[in-house]
Amino acid sequence: MSIVAEEKILVVPTALFHELGHFQGFTADVARYLPQLLEGDHLDYRPRGQMEEDASFKQLIPYALFRWIDAEGSVHLFEYERGSGQGESRLHAKRSVGIGGHISSVDSEAGHFHAVYREGMRRELAEEVIIETPYTEKIVGLINDDQTPVGRVHLGVVHLCDVERPDVRPQEADILDARFRPVGEILSRLERFESWSEIVVRALFS
Repeated sequence: MSIVAEEKILVVPTALFHELGHFQGFTADVARYLPQLLEGDHLDYRPRGQMEEDASFKQLIPYALFRWIDAEGSVHLFEYERGSGQGESRLHAKRSVGIGGHISSVDSEAGHFHAVYREGMRRELAEEVIIETPYTEKIVGLINDDQTPVGRVHLGVVHLCDVERPDVRPQEADILDARFRPVGEILSRLERFESWSEIVVRALFS
């Protein structure tokens, strides 16, 4: 069995998501979803290999965007291409503005699920990028995309990180062609991006 298949990741029942209010695309109504998703007996750690094919559960994924506003007021986002070594093979060669990944059972020592989620996000950022600038971070929404096989089994929590300087660079070798680019340029070629990036860029910046 592969390491990916053995890893246990945090999931919530898709039925709970529907009870709270199903949506397609992006919602800024964080208070309606996140507190309820991170509380109660419904949360579980299940084998990642099984969960990638089981649409009765949603894998909860932190999805962090890095935004830099230059001296002229122009908005730039950190973007990159996913290499073949990144975990989700169905997204390889796609461009992305999101950094993050699964909340793993290795994060469970943090205690309460709210703390577990924060620890998982912190770990994912540390694994994927080197941040050499002060920044602020806030949760601004959620992404759901039931129109793709990847999206049907994931639920994204969007974190917007405002950096003082564009000093973010890859930690992982499979984060390719990474740089800050103007939002207008990104909007002009969204067809090259994974669906979550397309959804969140249109929702927040178009």
